This record gives sequence, C-alpha cells and structure tokens, in this order.
Amino acid sequence: MSGLALAAGEVAFADLACSAARFYGTEISHPPSANGYFEDHPTFGRQWVSNGRLDARRRREAENAALPRWRDHTPARTVLTSVGVRLLPVGSGDWLPFDHALLTGVTEEQAAVVLSYGVCAPLLLTGTAAPWLGVAIDHLRRHLA
Repeated sequence: MSGLALAAGEVAFADLACSAARFYGTEISHPPSANGYFEDHPTFGRQWVSNGRLDARRRREAENAALPRWRDHTPARTVLTSVGVRLLPVGSGDWLPFDHALLTGVTEEQAAVVLSYGVCAPLLLTGTAAPWLGVAIDHLRRHLA
C-alpha cells in the first residue's frame, strides 16, 4: 500500500475511500456574557448587571453542542489489514490505527458501518464501500482471532 508502512506479518486486503466520523461529547464551553447594562445602585454604586436570559440561552446552546454525537466528519483513505483498519483523513499526514484486537462490536447499516472499541470513541465509516467493509471486518475479527 502506497504511503502506509505495514507491521511485520501485516497483510493489506483493501484500500478504499470512505467518510469517517467519531462519536463523542465535549466539554461545555461558553464565553461569559458581554451583554447587559450598568446599574446605579443606591448602596453598591455603579455595577454591571448581566443579561440572565441571554446567558441562560447561551448556556443551553453550549450544553447541547457538547452532547455526544458524530463529530469530525471527514473523507479518509481507509485500508483494511489483517491487524486492523488504518485511516488517513484528508489533509492529515498521520495514519490512525484501529486494531481488530480492540474491537468490541460491528454494526452494519445501509450505507455505513459503526465500529465500537473498548478504548476509544466509536468510528463511523460511510460510503459505497462501507457495507462490504463491515462484513469483511466482522469476518476477519472472527477468523483471525
């Protein structure tokens, strides 16, 4: 396989184009509000009063954006080997390894396959080759273990 260094004894079976995504959540992050007004309080003097309704809406939006979902959608060169799936996302120079030994589940869908791993976020592969890839990975997982 051009550009992919295989380990000793590792055999490449297919070199495909797929789209890849990962399923995970992120930390909730929203900037403090700059919206509000100054109030002249008789006891406390002039102070900044933030807009509570706007802050609450921004907080809800940040919480929703942080929920687990499919993220990092990108086209990727996908190589199926005897050891695992190797991904080279478009614009990246680094291959990402997803070894069969760490695979906990393969879920095949109409034009996609979801690979679940015990040590990292699930991987979604989509495209015309994805259903075949799911069957091939499931076969390799059972017969090479």
